[in-house]
Amino acid sequence: MRGVIKGVLAEELQNSLRMKKGYKQALRRLPQGCLAVRKIRGHPYYYLVKRVDQKVNYIYKGRISEEEKQKYLEAVKLRAKYRKLLSQVKKQIKFLKGALRGKEAI
Repeated sequence: MRGVIKGVLAEELQNSLRMKKGYKQALRRLPQGCLAVRKIRGHPYYYLVKRVDQKVNYIYKGRISEEEKQKYLEAVKLRAKYRKLLSQVKKQIKFLKGALRGKEAI
């Protein structure tokens, strides 16, 4: 018979796995890369910077609207938030799997 605490831990493990999947999907939905600004003759020009394999690619975006600029800035903040949450939930999953691996009944 499974102990009560082990049942709660198993349920929490399932919740954590579901959260991990959700965070990964949220990261995939965000636009890739970030904006870099170069001033040429006093005018700002924007480039989308993203990594493809080992290379860093700069894709020319030109002069962009304020809304598009805000979209990329918001994506950078959300990406950092989701990466931090993903890291925390991975640690939690590792702990829960270790706790459930034990032989003794709780």
